Amino acid sequence: MKKLMSSLLVAIALCLTFFTTPALADAATALTARGAKLFSANCAACHQGGNNVISANKNLKADALKQYGMDSPEAIIAQVTNGKNAMPAFKGRLKEEDIQAVAAYVLDQSAKDWKK
Repeated sequence: MKKLMSSLLVAIALCLTFFTTPALADAATALTARGAKLFSANCAACHQGGNNVISANKNLKADALKQYGMDSPEAIIAQVTNGKNAMPAFKGRLKEEDIQAVAAYVLDQSAKDWKK
């Protein structure tokens, strides 16, 4: 009985691993693609290619995001939602799920050094 339960649990784990991963990957790709469109329409004027036209050292490259504590979805979402200094707040301009998509895109692009 114990072997049967163990085998069943392993089978369930394998099914979850092999059959949900592509769906999760597709969802992440869709989120990033949506974020790219939103970024292009709302952020690219100041942050084209991950740069920052107002404060060059506070760009969206991986090392700068890490240096300024902006290397997590939560930090980027807070910054985009509430704004800070020269950056305007997008709360009310963008839906919460749109801001999450932008954060996913920024992190994805920073990991690629903003190269397509």
